Amino acid sequence: MAVLSTLLHATAFKSTFLSTLVPSIGLAYTLQAGVAVPSIIAQSERFYDLSGSLTYLSCTALSLYLPTIRARYAAAAMGAVKPAWPSVLGALRGVPGAGLNWRQVALSAAVGVWATRLGTYLFQRISADGSDSRFDGLRTSPPKFLGAFFAQATWVSLCVLPVLALNSLPATVFASLPATIGITDIIGLLLYVGGLSFEVTADRQKNAWVQEKKQKKHEEDFLTRGLWSKSRHPNYFGESTLWTGIATTAAGVLMSNVGQVGMGLGGWGVGGEGHCIGYVWGESGFREFFVAEG
Repeated sequence: MAVLSTLLHATAFKSTFLSTLVPSIGLAYTLQAGVAVPSIIAQSERFYDLSGSLTYLSCTALSLYLPTIRARYAAAAMGAVKPAWPSVLGALRGVPGAGLNWRQVALSAAVGVWATRLGTYLFQRISADGSDSRFDGLRTSPPKFLGAFFAQATWVSLCVLPVLALNSLPATVFASLPATIGITDIIGLLLYVGGLSFEVTADRQKNAWVQEKKQKKHEEDFLTRGLWSKSRHPNYFGESTLWTGIATTAAGVLMSNVGQVGMGLGGWGVGGEGHCIGYVWGESGFREFFVAEG
């Protein structure tokens, strides 16, 4: 508990966004450093991409539950009743008091689906090939190899930034938003589904082409069939599209007035009539801050 208290205290900022962002990014670099050390010693990139997917999953999960962890610890410190752990199913069903909003669950799941699919695919590929040509000039140089892992931590942090921001908002913030699905939700989710489908199709087409080349069924230097006849890198196009979709859905909340206040970027005060949307750590411990009614 002492370690948890120290970590929560050290990362308790006035902005709830920073209070979620800093620990999540810290986790990304910690995980990448943890995988980098044995990889550098073994001069092997086998777990590079897999560790990236696990970092996406871990940072997203932490951001989803960290506000509740803070609220429960704050309640315990003040001798109050601890809030219940959020219900994922309840959030998807729109049950009041679920502790999460459906957008937080949907976008976190979207990251999870993408990361699990891509991480599994890339790990199977490198397990079959034995090496990755991208690391031919890196694996024998510890500083460069370490830099590759830290670059991945940075990339993960940038990609999941909209989800981290959305997950930093306490559940009561969403009570001030319209209950209906908005245009940004629809556009964002459609972009995600379309982008993911595009990426998966492109990867499957490339894998089939590579297998055919190994079997001496063709001598082509480049894949020019299917989606690859339309784009030089259709898998990257699909990935860019799905992340744009995630950011679009998140922006529908984050760019609203209540979203700005919930992130700690707008005006806030203590006491008065309003919704308690979180806790900050003051000189005497945790204290609540509110969004005023109306």
